[in-house]
Amino acid sequence: MSNSLTSEGYILGLGNPLLDVSASVNEEFLHKYDLQPNNAILAGDQHTNLCKDLADQFKVEYIAGGAAQNAIRVAQWFFAEKRRTAFMGAVGDDEFGKQMRTKAEENHVIVSYFVDPKVPTGTCACLITGKHRSLCAYLGASQKFNLQYLKENFALVEQAKIIYTTGFHALVCFDAQLLMAEHVHSSQGKLFCINLSAPYISDLCSNQLKQLMPYVDILFGNETEAQAYSNMMKWNTKSIPEITQLLADQPSKRPRTVVITQGAEDVLVAFTNRAADFCRFKVSPLPEADIVDTNGAGDSFVGGFLAYKALGKPLEQCVNAGIFAAHSIIKMSGCAFPPENKMRL
Repeated sequence: MSNSLTSEGYILGLGNPLLDVSASVNEEFLHKYDLQPNNAILAGDQHTNLCKDLADQFKVEYIAGGAAQNAIRVAQWFFAEKRRTAFMGAVGDDEFGKQMRTKAEENHVIVSYFVDPKVPTGTCACLITGKHRSLCAYLGASQKFNLQYLKENFALVEQAKIIYTTGFHALVCFDAQLLMAEHVHSSQGKLFCINLSAPYISDLCSNQLKQLMPYVDILFGNETEAQAYSNMMKWNTKSIPEITQLLADQPSKRPRTVVITQGAEDVLVAFTNRAADFCRFKVSPLPEADIVDTNGAGDSFVGGFLAYKALGKPLEQCVNAGIFAAHSIIKMSGCAFPPENKMRL
C-alpha cells in the first residue's frame, strides 16, 4: 500500500505501535509468568517468550494497538472512504511487525513504519481469564522512531489536516512532535492535537509538555491525567472543571479546546479565555452486562471525536461520536469494533 492519502488527507497519528496479542488462558498460564488478573505491567526478562508461548498454546487474536494507533484505527472506522487516516511509528523486522502492518491495513489505515532490524516489534500480551484481563507490554521497537524517518516521509505530514500524537511519544521522539507542531502552525486550516496519555507523563515529560502546549489546538485527557498535570503545575486544586479551564487558558499561539473524559461521568470541554462557554456533555450509562472490556475506551473516544472534527462537524456531534466509539469498543474484547458503524461519515 503506497503512502498516499486519498484526495485530501484528514488525520495522521504519531505514536508507539504495539501488537496486541490476546487469548483466553487458564490460571496455570498466568502463574507461569507471574501475572495477576486485572493488572497491567511492563514486561521483564521472565516475559521474553510470553507472546510466542501464548500463540503456541492458545488461539490468539492480533490487533494493531498502541494508544495513538488505536485512535487512528477507530477514526478510520467512521469514514465510508478508505485511507482517510494514516499512522507513523516504529516496528521490528519480524513476524509481529508484519502482522501489525497487516492488521492496520485491514482497517484501511495507511501505515508508515520505521523498521528497526535490531529490536523486536513491541507487543502487549492480553491474557483473559473470564472477565479478567492481565496486560503485559513489551515496548521494543516502538521506542525507536526517529526524526530522520519523519523528515524522509514528511509528505504524510503535509497532506494531513489533523495531526494527533500522545504524551507517551514525548519519551520516544519529542523532536518529531515539535516539528509536526511547528508545521501545523505554519499552515492554514490544520490542527495539532495531543493526549496527556497517563498521569506519570506529566512528571516524566513536564518540560516536553510545556514546550508543546502553546501549539496544542485540541488537548485530550481523562480526569486523573488532568489532575496529574495540575499537580505538576502546582495549581493547588482538585476541581476537574477548574483544571480543564486552566489547561485551556495556558499560553497558546491559537485558541485551544480541552476535552476531558471522566469514564461514565460528564465529558468536560473548555476553551481558551472563554470560561462562560464551558461545556458538559452527559454520558449515557451502559448496562453492566454489555461491558466486556474497558481497555481502549479513551483512545476510541479520541478517534470518534477527530473523525467528526475532520469534517467540520459541530462540537456536540464530535463529542457524541467519541462517546459512541467508546461504548462500541467497551462491548468488544480489546480495542476492536464491529463491521457496521451507524455514525459512519
